[in-house]
Amino acid sequence: MSHLAYASPIEKTWYVVHRIICGAVLLFLVAPLLAVIPLSFNSVPFFTYPMSGFSFRWYEEFFFSSRWQSGLMNSMLVGIASTLLATVLGTLAALGLSRPNFPFRTIVLSILISPMIVPTIITGVAVYFLYAYVGLVNSYTGLILAHTTVATPFVVITVSATLVGFDNSLARAAAGLGAPPLTVFFKVIFPLIFPGMVAGALFAFATSFDEVIIALFVAGPQQRTLPLVMFTGIREQISPTILATATVLVMFAVALLTAVELLRRRSERLRGIL
Repeated sequence: MSHLAYASPIEKTWYVVHRIICGAVLLFLVAPLLAVIPLSFNSVPFFTYPMSGFSFRWYEEFFFSSRWQSGLMNSMLVGIASTLLATVLGTLAALGLSRPNFPFRTIVLSILISPMIVPTIITGVAVYFLYAYVGLVNSYTGLILAHTTVATPFVVITVSATLVGFDNSLARAAAGLGAPPLTVFFKVIFPLIFPGMVAGALFAFATSFDEVIIALFVAGPQQRTLPLVMFTGIREQISPTILATATVLVMFAVALLTAVELLRRRSERLRGIL
């Protein structure tokens, strides 16, 4: 707060008020999580405050129950596969859209990011009817392709944002020195857009890992992902294991966001902003 040393009293007051408002909004958003996490350590099989005791039994059920571990493995499998596909497709799309002479750029970009705008329930219904027609319902292939559809826009946006500060003269200089297109990409373009690719891949994986609505339409009994197991558990039997699972997912999301922030800072350093 050294920059406030020469600020006027009004500026100092607004600075404090701004911090208080931001803290209140953050507390409002985080409060539900702060209420859920302690309950995951409750010793009784129902949700109650004050807690009757402290126990890790629900975490033991999550990590050692075949039902929950099967959902976790399916989520990891589908998430990794759809992330790889989304990263490749999204990066190629962003590279194409970054070209100055790309025709109908706005229309194409709108179509690419439409899965982020259209309600997921509409996408789920549309995917179900299409995949039922081609025989991809109740299959890992159909679920992976469906998750790739909703994950690709995140890669397109993050890589496109990275390419905004990219100096095309570097690629032209490399090509002018005789480097083939693949060499230009892997030696010049790829190192600069890599942080954006990884950030987009993390967002894509988080989107696939947390998705439940499309899985309801496309997944079969063998493809039940972790969010789908949680959704089914809420409908059939409310167990504190759901809270333990939610706590693990929250910690996982915090780790992903931390990684994205570190990558953002690295990307800024590479572009000379910092």
